[in-house]
Amino acid sequence: MATNFLNIESVSDEIQNKVKQTLKFRTGNFVWQIKFSAPLNPATVNNRNLYVTSINQTPLKTHISYDSINKCIEIEPLEPYMENESYILTITQNVKSVSGKNLKKDVRLQFKI
Repeated sequence: MATNFLNIESVSDEIQNKVKQTLKFRTGNFVWQIKFSAPLNPATVNNRNLYVTSINQTPLKTHISYDSINKCIEIEPLEPYMENESYILTITQNVKSVSGKNLKKDVRLQFKI
């Protein structure tokens, strides 16, 4: 029996050692949680700067929220992920800290359910 329900297919080089999988059960509607080391400017936490697409760049409808206490973004799908289809989670450089600093470059994580 497989212990990983999410197949991480590729990750931006600089975050490879930071991606962790702690799924407790299989579902097509899991929520991504992305922790940051600095507080973010909430105005930059939106579906233009963080998004999930299918491998052919079709956007997936999502709800994005920011927990300023824990410096954590949650990306919840509003439609289920399809089994055996690849998706890409993108976090763009346009996400900024409260001090105005951008990410150095876009972060992309390709995954499959």
